[in-house]
Amino acid sequence: MRDLDIAAAEAAKDHNKMNELIMQYQPFILKCASHTAQKHITTSDDEWSIALTAFCEAVRNYNFEKGGFLSFSEMVINRRLADYFKRNKKYYHEISVNPDVFESDMDEEDNVSVYLTVQEKLSYQHDVSIKDEIEAINKVFYSYGFSFFDLADCSPKAEKTKKHCALAAAYICKNPILLHEIKKTKQLPIKIIEKNAGVPRKILERHRKYIIAAVEILSGEYPCLAEYMQPIRKELNK
Repeated sequence: MRDLDIAAAEAAKDHNKMNELIMQYQPFILKCASHTAQKHITTSDDEWSIALTAFCEAVRNYNFEKGGFLSFSEMVINRRLADYFKRNKKYYHEISVNPDVFESDMDEEDNVSVYLTVQEKLSYQHDVSIKDEIEAINKVFYSYGFSFFDLADCSPKAEKTKKHCALAAAYICKNPILLHEIKKTKQLPIKIIEKNAGVPRKILERHRKYIIAAVEILSGEYPCLAEYMQPIRKELNK
């Protein structure tokens, strides 16, 4: 039942099979590119080249044990195109953030649009504010060794895990000395949080980036992004 997944794994080791896979899934690649760009994309567009390269990247990095190839490749294509748009300052007033970047209820195999989505949910002014905030917070995240766009892969999915992450982030935000130490050392004091907030070490390690991101957003001047972190804000107000 996973013929495509098997074919993708084989294509990573065989140039001819890679070409066959690209030919077979060219319509899919174009569809993904068009969806992300919010316009019709053809093989003559720059976006096609970006999407094709991303598809090949997905083939090379695909792990059969971690889920379906199709959803994984779509996620990689979306990411690379978002990088391209950001570098070229395209769609400046159209970019808004998908709340699933912070609070994903989807399974890993379906988690294909938690990056940045081009949509018209917000007003022009709010869109620009979101973009400005993303660019500003991304500089902060780089100092920790990750980027805003990594959050799609490390955001908690299960309700229990979300609760634990909220407890950890709230505990840090409520302790100025600990918050200062984290910002200074760029390290998450797992033992301290585990002991005082009652959050399992495994969750702290697995969702380190998400917790740090939440702490930096909620302790800084990022009102638009903070709106997407309601569970943690509620925990802070307790």
